[in-house]
Amino acid sequence: QVQLVESGGGLVQAGGSLRLSCTASGSILNINDMDWYRQAPGKQRELVAGISRGGSAKYADSVKGRFTISRDNAKNTVYLQMDSLKPEDTAVYYCKVDQNMGWGYYDYWGQGTQVTVSS
Repeated sequence: QVQLVESGGGLVQAGGSLRLSCTASGSILNINDMDWYRQAPGKQRELVAGISRGGSAKYADSVKGRFTISRDNAKNTVYLQMDSLKPEDTAVYYCKVDQNMGWGYYDYWGQGTQVTVSS
């Protein structure tokens, strides 16, 4: 079992910045990709950014150039630096990691952290 604890959400004005963190604990061997998703009220959960164990990153078009994902494998932590925030970035942000179980991959989700951007 892997436990994920997220932090760093909050209320910020448009144009501001926040940094989210997500730390994995428990049976943390063979963690592969670490991702951030978000879900706004009435909308489907969507991928915001993801990073492989080797550091290869991917971003949703809506956040490219504004958000930066990074990870510290020694600390089993993934970060999401969010700059130039917009009201449409308001959502609950979830961390997801996948673990190589040998027979396949298993996904673990965090509990979510609220990000609210005021105009």
